Amino acid sequence: MKKILLGVLLASTAMSAAQAADLAARPYTKAPVMAAPVYDWTGFYLGVNAGIGLGRDRTGHDAPGALADSTYLQPLGALGGGQIGYNWQTNSFLGPLVLGVEADIQGADMNDRYPSLLDPRFVPNNTYSQQLDWFGTVRGRIGLATGPVLTYVTAGYAYGNVRTTVTENGVASSVGGGRSGWTWGSGVEAALGGNWTGKIEYLWLDLGNRTDALAFAGESLRSEYRENIFRVGLNYRIGGNSNYTPVVVANWTGFYLGGNLGAGTGRDRSSVLDPFSGTSESFNLAPDGINGGVQAGYNWQAGNWVYGLETDIHASAQEDNKTCLATCSATGSLAYDAKLPWFGTVRGRFGYSVGSTLFYATGGFAYGGVKTDITASGVGVPTQTISLSQTRTGWTAGAGIETPFTFLNLFGPNWTAKTEYLYVDLGKSTNGFDVVGAGAGVLTTEVKEHIFRTGLNYHFNTPVVARY
Repeated sequence: MKKILLGVLLASTAMSAAQAADLAARPYTKAPVMAAPVYDWTGFYLGVNAGIGLGRDRTGHDAPGALADSTYLQPLGALGGGQIGYNWQTNSFLGPLVLGVEADIQGADMNDRYPSLLDPRFVPNNTYSQQLDWFGTVRGRIGLATGPVLTYVTAGYAYGNVRTTVTENGVASSVGGGRSGWTWGSGVEAALGGNWTGKIEYLWLDLGNRTDALAFAGESLRSEYRENIFRVGLNYRIGGNSNYTPVVVANWTGFYLGGNLGAGTGRDRSSVLDPFSGTSESFNLAPDGINGGVQAGYNWQAGNWVYGLETDIHASAQEDNKTCLATCSATGSLAYDAKLPWFGTVRGRFGYSVGSTLFYATGGFAYGGVKTDITASGVGVPTQTISLSQTRTGWTAGAGIETPFTFLNLFGPNWTAKTEYLYVDLGKSTNGFDVVGAGAGVLTTEVKEHIFRTGLNYHFNTPVVARY
């Protein structure tokens, strides 16, 4: 997901790079073009944030001659903390350039105690748990400002505490501890009035790889620590534009069409009745990858309050082809290739416009295609692939920020850009399958996806533009 989102989020910054306009239309009259107040991002700030985190920590348990599983541990949970930073604003050929540094520290309740995997040496199954209880970052930021809206990318140093426990035959091995690595991400920050700003942000944390010895001689646990962080924040600028007041609220009423590009990671709780042993296993499938599509919607407006309907449809390259269970050895192996080929939503939106910036929440109906290929092989069992495919329905919820957009003055005042997080739950399904030479199996999967994306909309109204 990190490589995919890098291009997407850099594109988000470019899309907002020349946001040279602040929509300032009075809802019922055609107002003249207004001179917008100057907004300068230079100065110290401090703030708080809250959100959720999702790990995609590929894990391999090796016991020579007995076990070679590959799966994902996916700690999920709430997080919150504080940040402090400093911005410098200067000019560039693209417009006002903002450089900065930021440090944050977070408490987290991210954990995963779900996986329970077959070990042919022991009864019951081996169990796995993992927890990330705190982390922090020290990052640089670079962004482009359109008056009171800043679109930025960020990268730097990350550190945190990750603890993993493996229990085999009643014996627990606890490994891990303090880790360090790097992080990068992107976000949008917008003025709320006075010295206050609000932001939505995505961070990817890479806390490195490690191999730890377990309690039983010769066994090891290979871990890759990769965390997705989705959060909103509130900053107070010390000595900033305390007299700043947003210009007249933009006119959001009307139809709009657009496109979007982003990426997603699944945390698809799964269980299988293993046809080789007749044992049940619990594990995560973690499809990860790029997605993109189109959206259409309609907004109504009452003062600063905006409410509307939106529908979208996406192609998706999210995939997990690294999970391999049932000892993943010659005696019996089930290798999974889980995909989310496409999905769509029909949602309501409800938000509040601060000047030309719309902060909104969204939720509604979700649907999509889910495909899982299971490749089975073992002693006396020919290698074979079973395909399970279906269309699923469920619900979605999320939040975002939408702001005016022009690109080198090639786009007019009808264009906006948005940055958005969506949680998509496509429900639970159970499918039987047969492995020739082994027997019948049953796969149960809950499909739950976390989507972060940037979109571009064309509105079929004509807002008034205030030049910065």
